[in-house]
Amino acid sequence: MAGIYIHIPFCKQACHYCDFHFSTSLKYKDELLQALVKEINLQKNYLAGETIETVYFGGGTPSLLSADEINLVISTITRLHTVASNAEITIEANPDDLNKAKLQAFRQTEVNRISIGIQSFFDEDLQWMNRVHRGDEAEASVKRAQDTGFENLTVDLIYGYPLLTDQKWKYNLDKVFELDIPHVSSYSMTVEPRTALASFIKHKKQPAMDDQQGSEQFIALMGAMRSNGFEHYEISNFCKPGHYSRHNSNYWKGVKYLGIGPSAHSFNKEIRQWNVANNAKYIQSLETGNIPAETELLTETDRLNEYIMTSLRTMWGLDLDNLNIIAKGSSYQLGTSARQFFDKEWIAQKDNIIYLTQAGKLYADHIASELFF
Repeated sequence: MAGIYIHIPFCKQACHYCDFHFSTSLKYKDELLQALVKEINLQKNYLAGETIETVYFGGGTPSLLSADEINLVISTITRLHTVASNAEITIEANPDDLNKAKLQAFRQTEVNRISIGIQSFFDEDLQWMNRVHRGDEAEASVKRAQDTGFENLTVDLIYGYPLLTDQKWKYNLDKVFELDIPHVSSYSMTVEPRTALASFIKHKKQPAMDDQQGSEQFIALMGAMRSNGFEHYEISNFCKPGHYSRHNSNYWKGVKYLGIGPSAHSFNKEIRQWNVANNAKYIQSLETGNIPAETELLTETDRLNEYIMTSLRTMWGLDLDNLNIIAKGSSYQLGTSARQFFDKEWIAQKDNIIYLTQAGKLYADHIASELFF
């Protein structure tokens, strides 16, 4: 099994915190879509005939696409690959795009899962982030999607920023539970270089993020999700039983995936590949029949560290047997490095599985980096 990721690099406007590759100009959207189709054709052998279990339209804002444009991409994939009959096909969407007509159009495609970028239900918070939509649109978009027949929904929420009081955070979470959404991805506000937010903080126009606030709101998030029957299956992801994101879960489990579009990454267990993060260069390269990508042959150490980083983030944990398959005899070294975290009760072990404890989830990146070979 394998997955395909499609990067749609267009947005109506730039969120202040976002460092993903996108353009706010739709001038070359048609040319870029044709380039996507060409790349899918050129990359048809990358996954070596693996059955496609998931297709994920990310971005950017893929909900800017029409149903015909989505069908063009999906039909190209199905023509060149064997796609599982129960494949998960997800599209990321902004609430302001999800009017009744757009949702009905999506129902005429193979899309069967929608990821809605809500972030907050409070207008002042959304304005601070420079989001296009408003709080009432966020709630209405979920209800419209459900009414149109989309039951497999996920939403994004952000915490750990200055405007978000604990009371507002509780309201956001309660609203998600009230709307009966089966999957939530939630992230602490991160200040990335070269973003508007980073510039505002540098020039004292905005306060820096408070790590203590972020930690406390993450703890509140974990407690609320647990109380409402959600499984915490990855550091930033929660779901009702049986509603895991198959696309993202496969990424964390080291399944092969092909990334299509500018800035998209690919992984086939031996080689990592990434496309140029420039729309014009991407289009120009594919017009000449060339894939605009750089590649890296993964060393044994790279593969070990990748497995440590991704597996520890999940509820399935780090399997020492899998670690030994990648590099025999390395488990003893990991055990030596891990002792400090066992002592702090940040990690625990059951049989051959090492996993993060509740306390350890606050330090996931640090723990993984200390265990790297």
